[in-house]
Amino acid sequence: MIDQRSRPSSLHDFATWEPVLRLLWGGGEAEEAASSVRVAGRIGRQSWSLPRQHRLPRPDRAARAEDMQDEMRAVERVRRALADAGVDDVPFTAEISPTGKAGLRLFGSSPAVEPGLGDPHPGSLILVEGAVPRPWLCLPDPVPGAAPAPSADPALLGRTLHERLPDAIGATEAEIAAAEIRLGVALPEELKALYRVTRSRWEDRADDHTAAERDYRAVGCELFALDDLYVAEASSRHCLWKFAAMEAVVTPPDAAVQGLVGSPGWIVFGDNGGGDRLAVDLTPGPRGHTGQIIILSHEENIGACLVADSLTDLVMRRSSERGGGAGGDRPPVVAHVNIRSLPSIEAAVHAGLEVLSIGVWEDEPLSLAPVTGLPRLRTLAAYPGTLADPLEIARLTTLEFLELGPEEWRVLLDAGAVPRSLSAAAITAHGIQDPLPIVAIANELLALWDRPRITQTVLEGNVGPVQR
Repeated sequence: MIDQRSRPSSLHDFATWEPVLRLLWGGGEAEEAASSVRVAGRIGRQSWSLPRQHRLPRPDRAARAEDMQDEMRAVERVRRALADAGVDDVPFTAEISPTGKAGLRLFGSSPAVEPGLGDPHPGSLILVEGAVPRPWLCLPDPVPGAAPAPSADPALLGRTLHERLPDAIGATEAEIAAAEIRLGVALPEELKALYRVTRSRWEDRADDHTAAERDYRAVGCELFALDDLYVAEASSRHCLWKFAAMEAVVTPPDAAVQGLVGSPGWIVFGDNGGGDRLAVDLTPGPRGHTGQIIILSHEENIGACLVADSLTDLVMRRSSERGGGAGGDRPPVVAHVNIRSLPSIEAAVHAGLEVLSIGVWEDEPLSLAPVTGLPRLRTLAAYPGTLADPLEIARLTTLEFLELGPEEWRVLLDAGAVPRSLSAAAITAHGIQDPLPIVAIANELLALWDRPRITQTVLEGNVGPVQR
């Protein structure tokens, strides 16, 4: 879709982009060249990526912000236009002739396309509206007989916290009941005992700037206010399809914590000060305790780690000595075939395989015949050039996510063999600077599912000659 009509937004004014294009053109240095300059990049409100060689700093000092002043000034005009238009970022491509005549192509957003990762190429394509990767749909398994740890002691917990926080303002029973209604879950007795001592509201601390630090020392974490408790269901753990589709929910039989993305029984009540969230776990693993304390890493998309067998143990500084579950000798449900991991696709095959990732490969291209018919295979990601016959993908009828290079997608599209079971897809474009063919493939895939396409706006102007 190409839109060449004039628009009121300054984002679609050539003058807004002229400083960036002049910078990428080289300020006229290409005037004597026989060929045009082709460039592509992305400018966003928070960051940008331009294909430009920066001058090295003098040997006697490090790079400084002033070394990029010209680039920052050029980009700032576009960033102001983005803010005015309410747009987060814009990928672009441009062709600039030796005389400075420029054709600029801006790629619009689509609700069916996730953001790219810094380069001008589109992110994952959401082919089915509202679709989420399968791990984000998994609910906790029931664990018959799960019970609080013997160390759980609400009375001891309350007394200890009263001693440590004698002046704190506790929550009323009505406030605790209101929190339970808001969350849709009954709070465990230990958590109630904690908030009866301190409801941890900022307004309760007045001008006491050390109160938060005292709470931290008393409880063992940055304690959330009662009003800020939340349930860490899967939807609270946002992840791009490209990465989420590579995850799998696995809970070994000796695990204390279920290997979930999120759970209706994970009640988040604090932070470790580094962005990792602490939660009371009401849906423990086979070897866990109801009400155990777990931590959800902000660097992980799935799973949680056991911190303490109970909230009482956390407050009393007693860490759990139980492990997370080894999983025995079960074959992995996520398999990586590449020059450093599994040596073949055959080595990855078993009935429970869910995710197959084929990475950098220096041998002959691989056949997908060994995984044909596997009942749980839902994700295939294959590095460009690693497949002997991309049409073998048509026989993988359980795929929900597929990531391929442009040439492999071209084969499937031309043969009408794109799997209709897909919910999302991605195009791997390593080393390809021109986003136009990538966007074209993306739009063909979106059209197969009648999803909104990536629009294009074409602007023309001149960035030269430079006055000397």
